[in-house]
Amino acid sequence: MPHLPDVTLWSVPAFVLLTAVELVSYRLRPAERTGDAGYGAKDAATSVTMGVGSLFFDALWKIPIVAVYTALYELTPLRVPVHWWTLLLMLLAQDFLYYWSHRGHHVVRILWACHVVHHSSRRFNFTTALRQPWTTLTVWPFYLPMIALGVHPAAVAFCASVNLVYQFWVHTERVRKLPRPFEYVLNTASHHRVHHASQGGYLDRNFGGILIVWDRLFGTFVPETERPVYGLTKNIHTYNPLRVATHEYAAVLRDLRAARDWRERAGRVFRGPGWQPVRPEGEVSSGTADPASASAPVRERAA
Repeated sequence: MPHLPDVTLWSVPAFVLLTAVELVSYRLRPAERTGDAGYGAKDAATSVTMGVGSLFFDALWKIPIVAVYTALYELTPLRVPVHWWTLLLMLLAQDFLYYWSHRGHHVVRILWACHVVHHSSRRFNFTTALRQPWTTLTVWPFYLPMIALGVHPAAVAFCASVNLVYQFWVHTERVRKLPRPFEYVLNTASHHRVHHASQGGYLDRNFGGILIVWDRLFGTFVPETERPVYGLTKNIHTYNPLRVATHEYAAVLRDLRAARDWRERAGRVFRGPGWQPVRPEGEVSSGTADPASASAPVRERAA
């Protein structure tokens, strides 16, 4: 088993320091002067609570995930040694798979029910990065190809941690745009602000983790032009962490109870978050998805 550092744990002091610096920056240059969303005490507290809770739940989900990963790793005859150059290739592969995982969690409603938590804040600051879901059991299948190719599960976890830590700094409005070469290759604060925006042209764009080149290759890239409006197309009005973590699952269950047949039930679970069944003319669907988002380019975001 490779001995790799716990990147997330080692990064906690940097998270705290950067958040403190960002808070001070808003004291010196208030959000009202810059047009930024800024901080809200209840919102920040909810985000931090979601982050702490995710550590507990991730530890629970890790048990079955490690079991599956380990079983597959033992079955495959392939082995990828851990060297500095193979780690770079692993990071590249993990970032590629992260793109598809992230995109999948936006276009399939039952996956969106997990990921919606991260988009539920109407603010955009370093505490937003901590607003993590508690049901990440839906993420692990996307990384099975790495295990099947002989990458040790610990190396996959290391790469995922590096990706997560990198994305902390992109959750801010205090950093505008970097020099063009960086903006072209990397996921930056500017690109990620677009990803968290709720207005039409920005919906379902910029899924990259570390690299933005995947979005450029697969047609999901949009540059930041107008100021983003953060949150969901149908925002939730609660700071209760339990409701934040489960509100979309509850909406899915309501829609399943109201569904008329199995085709509609399947659509409510596996189609886009704003999907509505075709009803006879003049009949209104009883679904909870947000009809205002039906024209979104890649998916219809609702909560």
